Amino acid sequence: MRRFFGLTVVLTLMTTPAPAAELAPGLTPTRAAEGGIALFDGESTFGWKVDGSARVQNGQLIVGGTQATTLTTTSVFPQATVQLDCTPPRKLVHKPGSAITLTVPAGQTVTIRSLTLQPQGMTALLNGKDLTGWTIFQDDPTKNKAQFTITPQGELHVLGGPGDIRTARTFADFVLQTQVRTAGPHVNSGIFFRCVPGQYQNGYECQIQNLFRENDRTKPVDFGTGAVYRRVPARKVVPNDKEWFTLTLIASGPHISSWVNGYPVVDWTDERPANENPRKGLRTAAGHLSIQGHNPPMSADLLFRALRIVELQPKP
Repeated sequence: MRRFFGLTVVLTLMTTPAPAAELAPGLTPTRAAEGGIALFDGESTFGWKVDGSARVQNGQLIVGGTQATTLTTTSVFPQATVQLDCTPPRKLVHKPGSAITLTVPAGQTVTIRSLTLQPQGMTALLNGKDLTGWTIFQDDPTKNKAQFTITPQGELHVLGGPGDIRTARTFADFVLQTQVRTAGPHVNSGIFFRCVPGQYQNGYECQIQNLFRENDRTKPVDFGTGAVYRRVPARKVVPNDKEWFTLTLIASGPHISSWVNGYPVVDWTDERPANENPRKGLRTAAGHLSIQGHNPPMSADLLFRALRIVELQPKP
């Protein structure tokens, strides 16, 4: 995000940070760090289209009943390892590049305790040695204040701003994962995607901002980590500052979804008319990925590691 007016008012609303948000069912801290994501959050049918009957009871998803029921994920997924814990045992249908479906015949029910997925076939975007494959924006001296360096541990360090570092490659439909660690409570950054070539950070932005109001993680400041900035807020601020967290972003046509530490925070379809400028409408064309060095006073000071991507096959 670029705006910072009203900062004093926002910060006066903050209180002592609440305890870290719990992991979704089926995820351990290790699995979440490795990029495992939950397709069932233990609370709702968020991220699913329900044709029939499905309800959450005591942290479990009860699917089916008197009528036949089909659950379909709103997101599509690449080749992946899927783990379903349910009674009675049931098979999911998934073809790489498509949604996941579960069908329960009329008169039957299935109780789901957890459903998790681990994307496969991902390619590293950082080599851990230098910035090969990346370009620092230098066309405007006023937007070239940030520092982008590789630490001795092989992490990308983003410091200060404004500034921008972008991939040489372009991507349209993809699954992106990375681990992020912010240095303090007011750090702000973001990952832009489907950026318009040659323009400064003109793309969709997956927000990185861990502040929230009134000790309530469902009240993010400035849309919250995992949000599509200025489009849809994160429904919960999952991570803490100064701690590594894993961010997963999926873009497929007009649909965009994200997970933080494996917990689903955004499930959004851009229903605006098509436009080459994503600030004005739907953009599905390929564009660079861009990491933001934010301008003061909420400048960037954060680390990225395990930054990786897999492209989704174009739909017929």
